[in-house]
Amino acid sequence: MSIGNSPEDDRPSPEDDGPSIGRSLRQARTDAGLTVDEVSTSTRVRVPIVQAIEQDDFSRCGGDVYARGHVRTLARAVGLDPDPLVARYDAEHGGRPSPTPAAPLFEAERIRPERRRPNWTAAMVAAIVAVIGFVGFTLFSGPDGAGGTRQVAEGSAPEKSSPEPSPAKPAAPKPEASESAIAAVPQDKVTVKLTAVDDKSWISAKSANGKLLFDGLLLAGESKTFQDDERLDLILGNAGAIELFVNGKKVEDEFESGQVERLSYAKGDPEAG
Repeated sequence: MSIGNSPEDDRPSPEDDGPSIGRSLRQARTDAGLTVDEVSTSTRVRVPIVQAIEQDDFSRCGGDVYARGHVRTLARAVGLDPDPLVARYDAEHGGRPSPTPAAPLFEAERIRPERRRPNWTAAMVAAIVAVIGFVGFTLFSGPDGAGGTRQVAEGSAPEKSSPEPSPAKPAAPKPEASESAIAAVPQDKVTVKLTAVDDKSWISAKSANGKLLFDGLLLAGESKTFQDDERLDLILGNAGAIELFVNGKKVEDEFESGQVERLSYAKGDPEAG
């Protein structure tokens, strides 16, 4: 008696479309003679995430943006062209996520500090002009006027002398310090401040000796500051959402949303490694 094929035998196999993303990455890694630990070390993607992706499990990536970044990073590490794998991921997971425009927020951050300085400068100029005007009036009115005029000048001198000690000019540095809280960073260290401006981002920070300082999610509006004697190594999972200050100076690199960036900074002017 012959037995016909079941309906399940007629279903197209996933193999018809070629190996899956995870199988392609695992096969390329094996062909390159690399272990999971070696790939994790070179890409800074944690071992459990590498293992999950090779099993086509993207649930540990933290979302489509991070999953796409991990697929692209792992593909490059094992010698594959990342674009076809990312395109396949988009096709299997509802398409490419639309980027969040961050430019207006960055513009607002750049303009804000500049608005405050003119107010303080105007106040300082007004105070200096007032002091100079008073001193000039006192000097010129003394010799020219009669005794009554001289008495008025002399009598008013003790009252007005109180503002003279008030050269509250030493207060001038205060607005500059409040303009950027990390402007006075130590010159003998490297200091990095990260702020998630309009979206969350997974970040990792290590010191020069390899010590892990932070590895986790930075939510929108949160900030982290790291410091080391020699160097700081960073990974930004969603670099477009991060505002970056290094050694007191803002880094103006144009990172894209969803872009994974690996950066290193040392003492002195910001310089990406």
